[in-house]
This record gives sequence, C-alpha cells and structure tokens, in this order.
Amino acid sequence: MKIFSSNDVLRVAKRFNNSRRNYLLVNPLQGKHLPTKPSAALEMMNALGSRVAEKFSSSRLVIGFAETATAIGAVVAKNLSEDCFYIQTTRETFSGEFVEFLEEHSHAPEQKLFAENFAAMVKQSPSIIFVDDEFSTGKTLLNIVRQLKRQFPALNDKKICAASIINRLSAENLASLSAENISCVSLVELNQNFDAENFTVTEAQNVEPVKNFADVHTVKITSNPRRGVKIGDYFAQCAAIADSVERIGGASEVVVLGTEECMLPAIIVANRLERENFSVVTYSTTRSPIGISTDENYPIREGFKLRSFYDSTRTTFIYNLRRYDVAIIVTDAQNFSAGLSDLVAALKIHGVDKIFVVRC
Repeated sequence: MKIFSSNDVLRVAKRFNNSRRNYLLVNPLQGKHLPTKPSAALEMMNALGSRVAEKFSSSRLVIGFAETATAIGAVVAKNLSEDCFYIQTTRETFSGEFVEFLEEHSHAPEQKLFAENFAAMVKQSPSIIFVDDEFSTGKTLLNIVRQLKRQFPALNDKKICAASIINRLSAENLASLSAENISCVSLVELNQNFDAENFTVTEAQNVEPVKNFADVHTVKITSNPRRGVKIGDYFAQCAAIADSVERIGGASEVVVLGTEECMLPAIIVANRLERENFSVVTYSTTRSPIGISTDENYPIREGFKLRSFYDSTRTTFIYNLRRYDVAIIVTDAQNFSAGLSDLVAALKIHGVDKIFVVRC
C-alpha cells in the first residue's frame, strides 16, 4: 500500500473573505476542488479505508462529513464490509428527523445528520467511524458526538474512530477526543500551522448563463447516502450510473464533474472511463469560496461563480477548468436548470461543447 505524504495530499489556498480562517487546505487527490485522476483519488481513499479496517474491522456504521468527505466516507465504509451502513451529513433540506450541529470555521457551518433509524444502526455496530478529509481541532466532531450521545445513549458504550486523510490535532485536542472514547486513524499527520496572508487573491468570476445546453439523461437509483445506505448497494448503483454513460466516440480527454455533496458517483463514472483508456479527470462543484491567484505554486488559478444545482439562490464554484473533448456532469439534484446553465457557460468559455448530464 502506498505511503502518502503531505506533498501528495496538501496544497494551501486562501479563503475569500472568511474571517474565521484565512486558509483552506486543498487536497489535489480528493476529486473536490482540483481535477484528479479517479484512480488516484480512489487509491488514496482506499488507503485510509484499509487503515480503518485494520483497527475497526467489525464496525458497520460509517458517517462521512459533507461536503468534502462524502466520497471518502463511502470508500472507507466499502473497505469494512459490503453490508456496512453509510450515511453522510448534509446541508440540504428534505423531510425527516435530524440532529443539527455546527462546523465552526466553515463558510457554510450548519450541518445535519438524518436521525431516523440511527438508533438501530448504532445498536448493530460495535464501533462508529466518523470520516472527514481533515481534522484540525476536532471541535466539529465533538459537537456532533456529544449531541448524538444525548439523543442516542447507546453511543456512550461504543468505540469511536475519527478517520481522516490529514490529522492536525494537538495533544490537547487528542485528549478532548479521548475523553469521549474517540481514537484517530489518518494517512498524514501534521503539526504545523498555516497562513495564507502572503497570497494576493481575487474573487471567482461570474458567468453569463447559456440558454441551450445538453439533454439530461436520468438514471433511477434508490440509494440516498443522506438518508443512509448499505454501502454495497450504493456502489452497485453508482456502477449502474457508469453503465448508463454510453461510450464516447471521438474523445480523448474527458472531465467528469460531480455537484457539491454528490461526489462518489462522478468518481465511479470517471474511473470506469479511465479503465476504458480515456484520459479522464474528475472533481466537483463546491460551496467553498477560494481566492484566485497566479502566484507561483498557488493551487487555484481560475474560478467561476455558479448558481447551485440544489438551490438557485445559493452560490457555488468551479475551479481550474480547461478545455476537454467531453464533459460529463453527474448530479443527484432534481431541479437544476439555473445551476446547469451556469456550469455549461463556464465549460463553453474553455471550448467544451460536448456536454452530457446524468441525473441520478
């Protein structure tokens, strides 16, 4: 198994107008803010999953934090067992019973966890795995664990794992987690502080929405990770989405784009195309407002503001686009014409004219 270092998984960018924290750690292998090969993203995620499985092999409940760790959490769950139950936190609104909590330094701090049937899932799993791309202080995790323990007392008797690509927790942070019976598994441990003040950045640019764009192809799936899924079923249905993407004729370079919390289906589609010898990268739209800079070694060189696929009154972003022969957009949003018209406009600025949309 590959040993990952900070050089593999870490770039520092500057948040745009965020007073809580001026920097953002950008992972070039994550398939979120930056385009990456799907095989590279899955290799990194599987490496974390393998480490979790070594220490918590009997766990059957994994919780992934939105939006950046939704795919990582799913892959970690897959490494445990096909029948592992996976659920991701969400910032989207839909019916049901939820536990709400705060991600204090985030640009979009309110998150919630679907709580229906959660007690049964806790009862069935001897340990619970919480997955994020990075743990810096552990405050978000403590917020949700303490709230869940109050609402679901059986959690007090469970071992809890905080799994992440990057772990920046101090000795004091680790002691706070240990007091709640939380231990950590990670790929890269860092003890350094970061600052992005030296970067001079500009804001992502607006686009002029287009009126004509690709037809939407719908693939019906029943798995919804926001409500909780058996991970084997979810991966099987992601594979069915990949099956639905017809072979692309006359294309050499392809980008597969997910939308916000919908990351794993895009990565799976891209990985299928990669195995068919396409040159393909994948990443997704994001809520993160990151500054743009042409400074040497700065990771975010260009960005566009987009209306969200899920809420046309909300702003999202896409970064570092370039020309591709084909773009495939994979989304689980239902009414997304405004967001799609903006994303297509951004793609067309780079000469991407062959655009497919898969709604799942």
